[in-house]
Amino acid sequence: MYEGRVEVYVQGAWSTVCDDLWDSLDATVVCRQVGLSPVGAVALSSATFGQGTGSILLDSVQCTGSELYLTSCPNDGLYIHDCLHSEDAGVRCQGEGWRRE
Repeated sequence: MYEGRVEVYVQGAWSTVCDDLWDSLDATVVCRQVGLSPVGAVALSSATFGQGTGSILLDSVQCTGSELYLTSCPNDGLYIHDCLHSEDAGVRCQGEGWRRE
């Protein structure tokens, strides 16, 4: 099992993701994006893995589960949010890595 706070590297810096509307479909995309099995992905909220620092990149993420990248999911826009780091999103990816066919 692999788990942690969701952070995205954009324009030379790591930024967190807000947990507003955060659910298992969003977690599915994160697990797939980092090369782990999307099966059984779990969304975690309220800074389960501690609060990040710096910018908050995404808020109100609404993935369908089929996207290859979290930034491809509908959201409020890059760096547009009404969140604090106490709302940082996390994921738990079940199982081992998988191969994209």
